[in-house]
Amino acid sequence: MKPQQDKKIFYNKLVRDLIKVKIEGKGEQCEIRVIEDDSEFEQELLKKVIEEASALAHVSSRDEFLAEYADLMAVLDALTAHLEISEAEIKTAIGENMEKKGGFKNKHFLHWSSDSGYKSNETPQGLHS
Repeated sequence: MKPQQDKKIFYNKLVRDLIKVKIEGKGEQCEIRVIEDDSEFEQELLKKVIEEASALAHVSSRDEFLAEYADLMAVLDALTAHLEISEAEIKTAIGENMEKKGGFKNKHFLHWSSDSGYKSNETPQGLHS
């Protein structure tokens, strides 16, 4: 009989600093690589934003929301630190954004628009007439 090979699950993604400690604390093994290239680190942080935002979008309780929100904010904090963006710059950008676009207080849901100049991050649904 062949000896049982270790089962490896490949993630190939940026992980938090304590993940290695947690895995090894369970008696398991892992391989970690330190990202040396700043542009690769930035790219991995941006991918992590998508991962964490997606997880946040699928929560079903207040506690899950808080946990996923904290995860997303940790990534955004790391990204803004990496890009050397100050708290003041963030506050200014938020203020300008709110002044330009408004907030969500009125709970507006856009069904359709004939304004071809309106830009959205979402893919428009339906036929273009």
